[in-house]
Amino acid sequence: MTTPELTVEETEQKVAELAPLIERTRAEMGRVLVGQRYLVDRLLIGLLCDGHVLLEGVPGLAKTTAVKALAGCLALRFSRIQFTPDLLPADVVGTQVYQPKDGEFTTRVGPVFANLVLADEINRAPPKVQSALLEAMQERQVTIGDRTYDLPRPFLVLATQNPIEQEGTYPLPEAQQDRFMLSVPVGYPSFEEEEEIVRRTTVGEMRHAERVISGEELVAYQRLLRRLPANPDVVRYCVQLSAATRPGSGLDATRWIRWGAGPRASQFLAVGARTWAALRGNEVPTREDVRAIAPAVLRHRILLNFEAEAAGVDVDRVVGAILEEVG
Repeated sequence: MTTPELTVEETEQKVAELAPLIERTRAEMGRVLVGQRYLVDRLLIGLLCDGHVLLEGVPGLAKTTAVKALAGCLALRFSRIQFTPDLLPADVVGTQVYQPKDGEFTTRVGPVFANLVLADEINRAPPKVQSALLEAMQERQVTIGDRTYDLPRPFLVLATQNPIEQEGTYPLPEAQQDRFMLSVPVGYPSFEEEEEIVRRTTVGEMRHAERVISGEELVAYQRLLRRLPANPDVVRYCVQLSAATRPGSGLDATRWIRWGAGPRASQFLAVGARTWAALRGNEVPTREDVRAIAPAVLRHRILLNFEAEAAGVDVDRVVGAILEEVG
């Protein structure tokens, strides 16, 4: 699937083709996952926006399973990196290896050279290792020695972290959290969903997702969504939401905030709303599309102050209050 310049009619047709394709992807992931529709949809948004996703939840909630299922639907190269305290940057990006036979160094690339990279328990590794991902996430390239290597396209980092077990962890610095387009909380399944999980995983063979979209098709859709027209009212609303999170905006909710979201949040809100609209077959996004993805875009970009921590106010409550106040 190539991406030449399309007419308005051709663009509308391509957008219309995307919605049923995404439904097939959801169905394939549903063969492996039980429930977790919110998680699946945010993974798809991040994928189509070419944006990285941070998954936050306690162990055993199918975060890794969801990522593997997504990789199966795309038939892309998948790599899982288990972050641990003894991990080194070279274990992630690669290193140069000396060859005694010819007296030269050769480059051995690391597991980051994949289309979908699962950084499992990213906050278990020290900052030096976490920062090894920064160039890859921002520039889609890796420098090893004196050479720079382009990463394969598409390239997406999906990282997980446990929010409750903090002993022996290294919290992600704010600058690195900002590299993630979305931060998605993963909750417990319902009673009925957990029954189905037990039935599926303890009887018979494990299910696998079948390929739905090729890598070339995915890159083409990413470019298509970037070319969709921007609704000026929606762009203005995205900026209003980001600005409303900053101290001094005048909103009541900002009394809990020490530091708010930057311009990158406005960008991700705009492109995410456009993608969320396209997933439902609409070419032009609305304010409701922005509101649908705003919590995942904003929650990891807001730093709460001591007053909020003392009062037991969490960031999701603050984001909800901001959405209500801005309207």
